[in-house]
Amino acid sequence: MGSSFYDRSMGRVVSERMVTRFRSGARPSRRRDALVGEEPLEIRVDGASLAVTMRTPGNDYELAAGFLVSEGVISRAADFGGATYCRGEGKGDPNEYNVLDVLLGDGVEPPSPDLARRFYTTSSCGICGKANIGAIGTESAFDPPGAELEIALKELLALPDRLRERQEVFEETGGLHAAALFDATSGEMLVSREDVGRHNAVDKVIGWALMEGMLPLAGCVLQVSGRAGFELVQKAKMAGIPIFSAVSAPSTLAVELAVASEITLAGFVRGDSLVAYSRPDRIRVAVEEGQGSEEAVGRDSRIAVR
Repeated sequence: MGSSFYDRSMGRVVSERMVTRFRSGARPSRRRDALVGEEPLEIRVDGASLAVTMRTPGNDYELAAGFLVSEGVISRAADFGGATYCRGEGKGDPNEYNVLDVLLGDGVEPPSPDLARRFYTTSSCGICGKANIGAIGTESAFDPPGAELEIALKELLALPDRLRERQEVFEETGGLHAAALFDATSGEMLVSREDVGRHNAVDKVIGWALMEGMLPLAGCVLQVSGRAGFELVQKAKMAGIPIFSAVSAPSTLAVELAVASEITLAGFVRGDSLVAYSRPDRIRVAVEEGQGSEEAVGRDSRIAVR
């Protein structure tokens, strides 16, 4: 067994375990190693079970709120009426802080039972078997982002490193994804969150923004530490985020959704270059920066900025 560190929700965020390390040409050695916590969270809405996700404990209220935004259940701070942790099903079961019941605000319709059934199909994919975005997309409560927002290329390229500097648990364990919201005009980091699930990290920052009364996030950039999958771009769409920046590659369906939703999708944001897959017109390039561009920046074109 190992020792654990607890966050405010009493969930295990980091645990230490004895491991055996092997190196070529050296004797195996025993040492303590830090592992990131992973526990299930059952999300209930007004007492009815909706979904179970594997997450790193902490910021669970934000996770639940962001999840409900992503699924189109809520879109305003007033729609989230609060939440409480529940005990297990058995008599005398302890409260392990892994079941969270969300109370919806006045007048908010509860999620459809079909939504709950979809999440119980499998914990890893609620959209498997769908062929296009029309079959899996959820309509956002917010209008598509406008064209007036811009961000300087230099500022956008700096966001991955700024996010990395805030990944405290990743620094200790090497096993977490992260997401952050930045103000596109001032460059201020508004919030960052880490989680073993990339979708959970995004839900946590969106949930934070919801409870702060900031939705839609029309002036923000969402930066993620990994790839850009469809489900993450969908979450950005549901929160009204106009610019999505990822360190790694997007998928075909993510690009298709970004184009349809008027979202600027940037991938391979590393060092001094990035690839824009949609709405590159929001990326402002100085004359000296644009000398090596592969082609002119045009709306809905795929460009590489170097």
